[in-house]
Amino acid sequence: MALISQTGSSYCIRTEVFSRAGNVEASKLKDNCVGFSSFSCNSARKTQILHMDNAGVGLKRCGSVVVAASPPTEDAVIATEPLTKEDLVAYLASGCKPKEAWRIGTEHEKFGFELKTLRPMKYEQISELLNGIAERFDWEKVMEGDYIIGLKQGKQSISLEPGGQFELSGAPLETLHQTCAEVNSHLYQVKAVTEEMGIGFLGIGFQPKWGLKDIPMMPKGRYQIMKNYMPKVGTLGLDMMFRTCTVQVNLDFSSEADMIRKFRAGLALQPIATALFANSPFTEGKPNGFLSMRSQIWTDTDNNRTGMLPFVFDDSFGFEQYVDYALDVPMYFVYRNKKYIDCTGMTFRDFLKGKLRCIPGDLPTLNDWENHLTTIFPEVRLKRYLEMRGADGGPWRRLCALPAFWVGILYDEVSLQNVLDITADWTPEERQMLRNKVPITGLKTPFRDGLLKHVAQDVVKLAKDGLERRGYKESGFLNEVAEVVRTGVTPAERLLELYNGKWEQQIDPVFEELLY
Repeated sequence: MALISQTGSSYCIRTEVFSRAGNVEASKLKDNCVGFSSFSCNSARKTQILHMDNAGVGLKRCGSVVVAASPPTEDAVIATEPLTKEDLVAYLASGCKPKEAWRIGTEHEKFGFELKTLRPMKYEQISELLNGIAERFDWEKVMEGDYIIGLKQGKQSISLEPGGQFELSGAPLETLHQTCAEVNSHLYQVKAVTEEMGIGFLGIGFQPKWGLKDIPMMPKGRYQIMKNYMPKVGTLGLDMMFRTCTVQVNLDFSSEADMIRKFRAGLALQPIATALFANSPFTEGKPNGFLSMRSQIWTDTDNNRTGMLPFVFDDSFGFEQYVDYALDVPMYFVYRNKKYIDCTGMTFRDFLKGKLRCIPGDLPTLNDWENHLTTIFPEVRLKRYLEMRGADGGPWRRLCALPAFWVGILYDEVSLQNVLDITADWTPEERQMLRNKVPITGLKTPFRDGLLKHVAQDVVKLAKDGLERRGYKESGFLNEVAEVVRTGVTPAERLLELYNGKWEQQIDPVFEELLY
């Protein structure tokens, strides 16, 4: 039973979760109290939700545990009273953690390809890879119907993007050393299986050689709904789905005020991260005119759910304002009885009232809300943590550098305040201008009386100082970007130099250059 109460700016969530694994039943009670002005819980209104959590249910099959598809979680939440907007706000607020509990969660995607032909991996090959990793390294299989679509091990998971991009969602870890070790362990495991298959993986932000028609679609129900919807709301949504790869980091906050500060710093600096990690200058074998084609694609994917969120800088911004925004972002789907139901174009606000045309009269659960939040794609995304989403995928050193950049700024109070001071007078128009121009001109983008490179140099120095104050000897992870800001030459520009020089305008060598 979850009792969610709200008074003023203080939220309390009290959750009793009953979980069934085999014939064993367990019940545990946990309290998450979040006070924005104080850590007090007041019960002005109570909502009851019975949450039957099936995440622990597994079947032994061929020596591996098989778990149900997640996310989304199965529709195992039965609301005994309808959810309200206050419950949705409290859900986000429940992410607040004291500083000692802050963690680093890094996610990265990469393109699998056949070493002989350079063609994208087919689903059958990906299935073989997932099964191989599961059996050799003791991961649990995640199934959708008869299809293996991912793996879980502890708090790590492996999942598939629509075009087979292979994603590691790392566990929440304390230090960047642990994060980089996790990346290395994952790449070792992948390589151990793929070497026998003649498969390699490419660290780049956009598929450099193959067209949409060459890329297989993964057998996940939500992707079919998205594929049908994307062309209705933008011209580049299918490219986003099938031909992009990113690296991102998920970071915690201690309070609503801390969330706001980090959200604003993250949005203001996101174009700098895009420039530092720009690594997608090729499309179908030729330069595409961009340093970050991946970033450019987001500008014409679906403007209802992407962008720089200028309202985050409003004085009134907080958890409630983000909920108001998300309530009006058109939905993709609702997950019921192990099936995805197409609800495209309808809103969660209507869902709260039981007015979805796709499932009339049905009311949402917190699982539905959690799933909906994953279908919103701004440059910084709020869930029960903040996601920094502006960087292109790249080689392994850059997979460690991206979290280092953001941890140094956002987890150090001095560096965070310095960034907020630097960016305090940037106008919404200037932030949008950087968002628009950086994918083309990178660190050479003119800004005020200089270049973005000069701001980036100051920011990377702040990140380094922040890491040094953390005391874990983590600043070496920034070496990869220190060289980029020193020279002002992005990874994409280095690739273009190779393409026009040593590679003699042939694209195939990029698969060797950026092979993991």
